[in-house]
Amino acid sequence: MVYEQEEETRETPVEEDADHPAGENRVVEELQQALAAEKERAEANMAGWQRAAADMANYRKRTDQERSELIGSANADLIRRLLPVVDDMGRALQTIPNEIESQPWVQGVKLIERKFLAILQQEGVTQYDALGQEFDPTYHDAVTVEPTDPANDGKVIGEIQKGYRLRDRVLRPALVRVGKAS
Repeated sequence: MVYEQEEETRETPVEEDADHPAGENRVVEELQQALAAEKERAEANMAGWQRAAADMANYRKRTDQERSELIGSANADLIRRLLPVVDDMGRALQTIPNEIESQPWVQGVKLIERKFLAILQQEGVTQYDALGQEFDPTYHDAVTVEPTDPANDGKVIGEIQKGYRLRDRVLRPALVRVGKAS
């Protein structure tokens, strides 16, 4: 029975296990720490994801705006190059003699001009009148300054070339004659 005595005399250290209250507390504490660490990591991941999503949304908005501006700029450039054709067509139609104005081909050319102007209007192009307005360098390019009565001082007294806007910005300023009181 020496064997039995050795077992009794051998002291086994008390190991904490899950069945022991102290062991349960330690395991619960470790799990709570692990949970808190994972929550922090999840929150950091969520914040990173939200930043990335916001960056992506901003990128999309910026590229859409740049694309829109590029298209608008290309349209503006094309329209600006077509305006002299509009001016020439208008001048040509003004010089048609009255005796041939009823000819079908003349009516056809007038119809073409109206269609062309309608397309420009659909694209946001509008013509603006400068005659009688105060001179504004934003909308007018002064070609000459001419003596006039005091009532027309600083006003546009003649329009050499029409001005055009594309929506809210000047596409081509009007070429004008400005009055100066003598």
